[in-house]
Amino acid sequence: MVSSIANSLGFGSGLDVKQLVTDLSNASRDPKIKRMAELTQTNQTRISALAQARSDLDGFANSLGQMVADGTLRSTPTVSDESILSATSRAGLSADSFAATVVVTQLARAQTNYSAVVADRTAAIGAGTMTLTVGGVAKTITIDATNNSLDGLANAINASGAGVTASIIADEGGQRLILKGPTGDVGAFTLTADAGADPGLTAFSTGGGMTVGQTAANAEFTIDGVAFSRASNIIDDVVPGMSLTLKKAAPGQGVDIGASRPLDMLKQTVGDFVSVYNQLKKSLVNASNVSGAGSSLRELERELGSLVNKVLSSHGTINKLSDIGISTTKEGLLSVDNAKLDKVLASDAGAVEALFNPRRDATHTETSDPGIAFALDAIRDKAVGTNGAIDRVSKSLDAKKENLADQLEKIEERESAYKKRLEKQYGTLEAKLAAFKATQTYLEQQIKLWSNQGND
Repeated sequence: MVSSIANSLGFGSGLDVKQLVTDLSNASRDPKIKRMAELTQTNQTRISALAQARSDLDGFANSLGQMVADGTLRSTPTVSDESILSATSRAGLSADSFAATVVVTQLARAQTNYSAVVADRTAAIGAGTMTLTVGGVAKTITIDATNNSLDGLANAINASGAGVTASIIADEGGQRLILKGPTGDVGAFTLTADAGADPGLTAFSTGGGMTVGQTAANAEFTIDGVAFSRASNIIDDVVPGMSLTLKKAAPGQGVDIGASRPLDMLKQTVGDFVSVYNQLKKSLVNASNVSGAGSSLRELERELGSLVNKVLSSHGTINKLSDIGISTTKEGLLSVDNAKLDKVLASDAGAVEALFNPRRDATHTETSDPGIAFALDAIRDKAVGTNGAIDRVSKSLDAKKENLADQLEKIEERESAYKKRLEKQYGTLEAKLAAFKATQTYLEQQIKLWSNQGND
């Protein structure tokens, strides 16, 4: 019988067993692998289309929310004399009707006290306790062997949490301790040495040892003749939607404040909203068609489409996107009637602004006046949240991706086993054919020998 090496190489029978096994195994494997590659690529295309749709939805919601947050769509305050006061806008400013005159008679200020000059800030000043009282709240300041110095006293006051700041400044001949409280009448404070404290601590009492730099006072101002008093020079709670910063007192000098509407930006935003919405719509349609998850993503498309007629503000007549000229085409895209938009902006720009930049106060809440950004966020959060439209499709595609990978691995395992069976079967066949061939050769030789003998 031929050797095993000859058998394995097909030498014994003359057959190319190795190539035959390769061809047969490839004929079985290649169509299956090709089909799995096609299915995997199709599923990956679906995943990519869904990811693009989600990215477009996120980008749409985030960019619109950012425009509202940074005040791009917000009315801008106007001030006739910014050397006296300045103003910034907050959500809720009504530009169409707001105008007022402010007179600043007094700025809010903080109480300050300063000590006599101390030659050495690290030298002992006396041990004992002191009481620091701010707005009726008392804090105990303890000076002992660990902090018996001007530095130690300043650090103890700062660490007390009383709201009084202690600083040490250089002065001729040494340093002074300066105390500064919060602004406003409520920031007035006292620092007194307690009974039993070393006499040296009385030098840092506000009632005798320290000098008053200035007394605490509230800001005093009027708006259209109505008097107001506040502890801070930043006033957030008087004019709806506007924050005032008082800069200097100017008794008798009125400052006119008002607001201007960003009409061009509002009109541009309406156009941008329509354009980005349409891009998102196309992404969703593509993802729906490619992924085969039509029902889930059509649910999201319907919710987005409902934004056109959703009540977004508490305005009586202009509270929906359809009220400012936005409508839905037969293809499901949005279009804007610029003539209608211009007319609404001319008659009630504040109502248009409220759709994108809603007022926020006691009566204008996210429920009564959600605004387009809040409404869009709600749709996005629902879609990507657990069991939302995008979440369901995403999980389905991910599960299919894993299933296809498992199928591919099993196909490779089966085809590898099949090739090994072929190698074994054709190896055995090769050995038998080689044996048959050897027998044939022997017989042919014998017959030839017998024939030769008969001729003799």
